[in-house]
Amino acid sequence: MNFEHPFKTLPAVMCGPRVERRRVLVGGSAFWGTMDDDGRLRLDDGRVLDAESATYLPPVNPSKIIAVHISYSSRSFETRNKSRPTETPTYFTKPATALNGHKGQILKPADCKYLNYEGEYAVVISRTCRNVTPDEAWDYIEGFCPALDMGLQDFRDTDQGSMLRVKGADTLLPIGPGIVRGVNLFEQTLRTYVNGLVVQEAHIGEETIWGPHYVIADIARHITLLPGDVILMGTPCHSRSVDPGQVVECEITGLGRVSGTVTAIDAPRAAALGVGHAPTDSPEVRRVALGFDERVPDRFKDNLRQAKEATR
Repeated sequence: MNFEHPFKTLPAVMCGPRVERRRVLVGGSAFWGTMDDDGRLRLDDGRVLDAESATYLPPVNPSKIIAVHISYSSRSFETRNKSRPTETPTYFTKPATALNGHKGQILKPADCKYLNYEGEYAVVISRTCRNVTPDEAWDYIEGFCPALDMGLQDFRDTDQGSMLRVKGADTLLPIGPGIVRGVNLFEQTLRTYVNGLVVQEAHIGEETIWGPHYVIADIARHITLLPGDVILMGTPCHSRSVDPGQVVECEITGLGRVSGTVTAIDAPRAAALGVGHAPTDSPEVRRVALGFDERVPDRFKDNLRQAKEATR
C-alpha cells in the first residue's frame, strides 16, 4: 500500500468478525437487520427474511454525500495519462435524493444519450467528525458499502464545475445492499458488471491513491461530517455509457454486490418548453462519456461490446 499516510496497525473498522447491516422495506415500513452466517437477514425485531427476495432501501440517511473525483491510479492514467491526477484530492457533492436501493431502477431520460457507470466503495461516517488527523479518522467510520456513482454526462458542458445534474439526478446512486465492517478493505477487489460481464476491475490496495482516512481528514478540516454522511471513493478506469434494459452491478469482494437496472423514462416536461441548458453531445461530453479506449484493457471493451449487443 503506497497511498498517502499508510497505517501500521489494521484499523478497528477493518478487524473481524465481519458484520453487515441492511435496511429493508417490509409491509410499507423500514426495518434494519443483520446478515447471519446462513445468508439470511435477521431483523432487529427477531423476524428472519430471505435476503434475495427482500426489498432494499439505501442503508444510509446522509446529510451530505461527498465524492472524490479520481483516486485510482488506472483512472488517472486513462483520463490524465499519469498515475496521480492532482497533488491533493478534489471533490464534488451529490444530493441525498440521488440515493437508490439495491436492485432499484436507474432512470435514463429520453433526451440524454450518455449515462455512465462508475463502480465505487462508499464510506459511511459513524459520529460527528471535524478537525481530525488521518490516523484518527478511522475511528469515525461506521463501515463500507458497494456503490454505483452513475452520471448523466450530457450535462458536462454546463455542470462540469458542480457536477449537479451530471451526478445528482434522482436514482443515480445505488448503494448497498448493506454497511459492512470487519473486512480489510485494502485486500479486496472491485468489479463492475454490465449484464454479468466485467467492465471494470481493480485491486483496491494496489490502485488507491488516497485512502478514506486521508480523505476524511482533508474534508473535515473545514466541513463537519455527521453520522450517516457518505463519501464516495472514486472509480477505476473504463467508465462508459449504458443503455435501457442493461443491469449494472458493483461487486466488492468481502463487502457484497449492488445492482440496478437502467430504465428509460420520458424527457422532463419542461425540456419541451426550452427550460434550462439542454443535454449536449459535444467533444467534451464525448471525451468523458466515451473515455480513452487505448488506455484500458481490451477485455473491458470487449465485454461492454458484448453486453450492448445482447441488449439490442
